[in-house]
Amino acid sequence: MQEQYRTVARAGVHESEINRSRFLCSLAPAATEQEAQDFVARVRKEHPAASHNCFAYVIGADASVQKASDDGEPGGTAGVPMLQMLMRREVRYAVAVVTRYYGGVKLGAGGLIRAYGGVVGEALDVLGTITRQRFRLATVHVDHQRAGRLENDLRATGRDVREVRYAEAVTLEIGLPDADVEAFTAWLADATAGTASLELGGEAYGDV
Repeated sequence: MQEQYRTVARAGVHESEINRSRFLCSLAPAATEQEAQDFVARVRKEHPAASHNCFAYVIGADASVQKASDDGEPGGTAGVPMLQMLMRREVRYAVAVVTRYYGGVKLGAGGLIRAYGGVVGEALDVLGTITRQRFRLATVHVDHQRAGRLENDLRATGRDVREVRYAEAVTLEIGLPDADVEAFTAWLADATAGTASLELGGEAYGDV
């Protein structure tokens, strides 16, 4: 798994006008290829009268899924430069749709490549990106007597406390960078006088 990846901070639309053509870049995070395709379909439905609705998306922290479409523009002048911009900015789990309303002036192949790639770059600048870091899910079991203080200590030291459940014992779900597991195990034993137990689970990504 990749240690970290960058993705779109939020969904949104950025508009540019180039030689009388309107270019609207709709950008959104997408956890799966299906989500990306659904977003493309939704934007196309919102702009049925547009000259083109070109798209590109990258799914997977390692960019394992990459798709692009020129949607009627000359081959390689729209979807590919959009995809290249996402890859150049190291953006993953994201989808971009550029809607073009033709303004009567032809841009030529070079002009189209600059326009489609450029409007995606501008949209990324406007909407912003966030970095997500790989971490290990871990479960801490502790008695009620120590639970409150332990939770406070975890939060005070910047630990990612994801969930707290109260039953016979208290269960705290946390996220740990892999490199911290050994040090955290020692800290936990010290903080709870050896009374807490730690179970390591699977891996996931969280905001840095």
